[in-house]
Amino acid sequence: MSDRWQQLAVFVRVAESASFSQTARDLRLSQPSISRIVTELEERIGVKLLIRTTRHLTLTEAGAAFLEKARDVIETIEEAEHTARRTDSLDGVIRLALPISYGTRAIMPLLPGFMDAYPNLQVEIMMADERQNLVVSGVDLAIRTGTLADSTFGARRIGSLERMVVASPNYLARNGTPATPEELTAHDCILGYGAFGPGGWRFWQGDTLISVDVRSRLTINSAPGILSACVQGLGLAVVSGVMSADERADNRLVRVLEGYALEPAAVYAVYTVGPKPSRKVRALIDHLIAGLLRPAV
Repeated sequence: MSDRWQQLAVFVRVAESASFSQTARDLRLSQPSISRIVTELEERIGVKLLIRTTRHLTLTEAGAAFLEKARDVIETIEEAEHTARRTDSLDGVIRLALPISYGTRAIMPLLPGFMDAYPNLQVEIMMADERQNLVVSGVDLAIRTGTLADSTFGARRIGSLERMVVASPNYLARNGTPATPEELTAHDCILGYGAFGPGGWRFWQGDTLISVDVRSRLTINSAPGILSACVQGLGLAVVSGVMSADERADNRLVRVLEGYALEPAAVYAVYTVGPKPSRKVRALIDHLIAGLLRPAV
């Protein structure tokens, strides 16, 4: 411990026990060492704190006032250390930010296993497709898709999302089904956020890159909104496989341009405490990676 911290701790023990010998036994130091530490403290602050006699040890007025403040300092330091240890322990609260559709359909099913494994942890979830200010929101971990902006936050790639173009059967019945990416210019396309629609749509056919500037009359900032608009026949949209699985399974949406591949969207775990996450955040990230890598059944 530092000299100042040691001096405070030793003085408080001596004052509370009224005994140099008892303090020496408690701290496993020699009695002369305890006496020297208290003397050095008195010399440093220039005030007599203790009156020593052969039979008694009493506080001076200055010593009594100093003892009260010293206790406060030690209590504050111990509380800070406890808080830091708790933050890096496997209990307490994790504040988790999720995009709505991906969070609901891919992350939520993995949480029961995590919460069973760590019963002393609580999880607070904030769901939004717009990217929150993680520091202002007090977020410990955010799941993000697509390209990450430069920041001082730590990040770990935990998976990827297959992207595809979909439309409703009634939209295709009215407007025809595009056979090539270039034909998208004659269709209404719904633009989204991040990796799901703004700007040109880029397709690969083998080693050939095809970039198309699509036409849009409708832009929506949430994945559920994009899916709903697409189901209602308002246009074609870029979505992820997991995001649209239910709608494709019951034929409310149909995949088009299957011979042309959109680049997958990366999925990242972003944490705010620097390059190394806390133990509880690391435990959650590891659990999510294991679950996302597990084959679907």
